[in-house]
Formats: sequence, structure tokens, C-alpha cells
Amino acid sequence: MKKIEAIIRKSKFSAVKEALHEVDVNFFSYWDVTGLGNEKEAHVYRGVSYSTSDIQRRYLSIVVNDDFEEVTIKALLKSAATGEVGDGKIFVSDITEAYRIRTGEKGGETLKKISK
Repeated sequence: MKKIEAIIRKSKFSAVKEALHEVDVNFFSYWDVTGLGNEKEAHVYRGVSYSTSDIQRRYLSIVVNDDFEEVTIKALLKSAATGEVGDGKIFVSDITEAYRIRTGEKGGETLKKISK
């Protein structure tokens, strides 16, 4: 299993969510975050321009089985890109185990949809 963490522009979240659903990645968590990066946002107030290093982003945490890693990353890269500095980052790490709390089931099966 892989944990894919992505930091993206908030303005691209809808497109990213749709792209993930299209490749059957239907479960993930996300947070609004503020960070520092290479991009500097400029603001104009009463005709005076000033910049800030605080950048508003959305942080996604996605855990997928190994066979979904590539399609998930491709969906993120395609849907989150604008071609400008500040599009974000993707990090991938290994997950050694997962458990479904309700049943105690463990392993990759915990990431699959439950049919009732």
C-alpha cells in the first residue's frame, strides 16, 4: 500500500477531486493549510503592492493499494497543474499495514469498497 500526500492550489481542488473519482480513488482526506514556498503572492491594497510568503493550499492524504499508485499520481499531475510556479508537490511513502476499525480486518482489502 502507498500513502500519497499532495499539496495543491485550492483553486484546483474541484478538478483534482473529479480526476481522482474518475480513476476510482473515492476515499481521501484533505485539509486547508498555509505554507511557505517559492511562490510569492502579491496583494494590492489601496494602490500599494505588497507580497506575503504565506501561501494558502489544500493538503490531500490518499492511501491506495500498490496497483493504484501510478493512476493516482497521473490523475493528480494532470488535474493540479497550471504550469506556473506554486502548483504544489506530491510525496509517496509506503504503508506497512491498514485496519478496518469496524471489523478488525487488515491489509489491502480495507481499502476496497464495501458492498452491502
